[in-house]
Amino acid sequence: MDFAGRLKRDLVGRADARFVYLNNFEVERSWSVGEPKLPGSGIAFANATVNRMEEMGVLLAEAADVVVLKAPMDEEYAAYLHGIGAAAGHVLTADDCDPSRTVTEDALSSPELLQALRNLADGNTYLMPLGISRAEERLAQETGLPLAGPSAAVCTAVNGKIYSRGLVESTGLRAVPGEVCVTVGELPDALHRQLARGTGAVVKESLGVSGRGMIKVANDKAAARLLRLIGRRGADSPANLVVESWVAGAEDLNYQFVVGRSGVVRFETVKAAVLRNGVHQGHRFPAVLSEAHTAELTEAAQLIGKQLYADGYTGMVGVDAMLSPYGTLYPCLEINARFNMSTYQSRITERLLAPGMHGIAATINLRPSRAHTFGEVADALGDLLFDGTGRTGVLVNNFATLNAAAAEGSFHGRIYAVCLDEGPENALALRTEAELRLQKMVESA
Repeated sequence: MDFAGRLKRDLVGRADARFVYLNNFEVERSWSVGEPKLPGSGIAFANATVNRMEEMGVLLAEAADVVVLKAPMDEEYAAYLHGIGAAAGHVLTADDCDPSRTVTEDALSSPELLQALRNLADGNTYLMPLGISRAEERLAQETGLPLAGPSAAVCTAVNGKIYSRGLVESTGLRAVPGEVCVTVGELPDALHRQLARGTGAVVKESLGVSGRGMIKVANDKAAARLLRLIGRRGADSPANLVVESWVAGAEDLNYQFVVGRSGVVRFETVKAAVLRNGVHQGHRFPAVLSEAHTAELTEAAQLIGKQLYADGYTGMVGVDAMLSPYGTLYPCLEINARFNMSTYQSRITERLLAPGMHGIAATINLRPSRAHTFGEVADALGDLLFDGTGRTGVLVNNFATLNAAAAEGSFHGRIYAVCLDEGPENALALRTEAELRLQKMVESA
C-alpha cells in the first residue's frame, strides 16, 4: 500500500477514503495566540510566501482526492507535475484570495468554494489539514466534512516544546540538559545553570514557529542582554520557555511516524540536515545512521506515539532529534504533531526515488525583480529538470512560493525542490548547480 493509502487506513480506517487536503502551513501561529513571546520573535518571512506553500498539497493527492488552494496553479507547472506522475488529484481554489491569509481563512471567506466542499460530503470524505486549529474546526462545521484528526485543543496542547520536554522526562528518553521556565523570574537561574556547562544555551518559546521564537545565548553578556529585555515584564509574568544547553557540531535529524486511530504507531522515514560551509542546504534521505541509532529512533517513536495517543492525539508526527559529534543521540528535541515537510515528499519519493538513489530536499531562496513563469524555471534548469523518465534530476515540488510576494517589487521568493541522484554527494552537487542556474535566471531578468 502506498503512502496515501496507509495514511487513510491509519487515520480513518479506510484506504479508499477521499481526503480533502488543506495545507495550512504555520498553523502554530494560531496555536500560539496569547502566548508570551521572546524579543524579536515576530520577525518572519513574508506571510504571502509562507501561505503559498499550500501548493505542496497537490503532491499528496491520489486521483479521487481534492486539494484546496488559494489560487490556480501555473498551467505549465500543473502540466509538469501531471506529466511526471507527481500529481493526480483534483484542485479547488478560493474565490476570495488574500495573500496575507492562510488557505483555511480564504476558504471560509469563499462562498462558492464552501458550497463545492459541501457537495463532497458523502460519508467517506474527510478534511485533512496540515494541522488543526479553530479555523479548521470551523471549516469542518461549515462544510459538513469531518476532520481526519483530533480537536484543536488537543493539537495545541501536544505541540508545545514544554509538552515535548515533559514527555521526554516521563518516558526516560535521553534529554538534552535543560529545564522549563513557566515564569520570567525562573529564567535567570535557568540560564546560569545551562551556561555553566560551558557550551552556551538556547531559549525557546513553547509554541515558536519554524525555527523562530528561539534565541541562542552564547555567554553571560548575551544572557544579561536578554534578561534586561524580558525582565521588564516582571518576575511573576508568564514565560513558557524551555532553556537548554547548546550542543555544538550536532547533526540535526527529523523522523516521521503516524499514530493511528487504533493506537498503533507506524514509523515512516528519517532525514538528516545537510550543511555546506555552515549553510543549511536541505535534508538528505535516506539518512546514513548506524543500526543502533536507527533502532533507538524507532523505539523512541513508539514511546512518543503511545503517549500522544494516551493524550488524545492521532495523526502524522514529525520529531526533531540530534546526533552529537560524539555519537550521542538525543531522540526528541521537539514534537511536531502535524504534517511536516517530509510528509509532502513521501508520496513522490516512494514513486520516483529508484532503489539505491539519494535525495536532497532543498529550499532555494531567490530575489527576483519580477514574476517568472514555470516555463522560465524549466528553461533555466534545462537538463537538470526531473522529467519522469530517468533516475536523476531536480523535481520542483512547489512553484507558487517563487512569485507569491511579487506585488512588493524586488522581493524574496523560494523554489522548493527534491534533487535526486546516485549518492548523497551527487545529489548535493545537483542542488548546488540548480541554485546557480536559478540565480542566473533572476539576475538576467
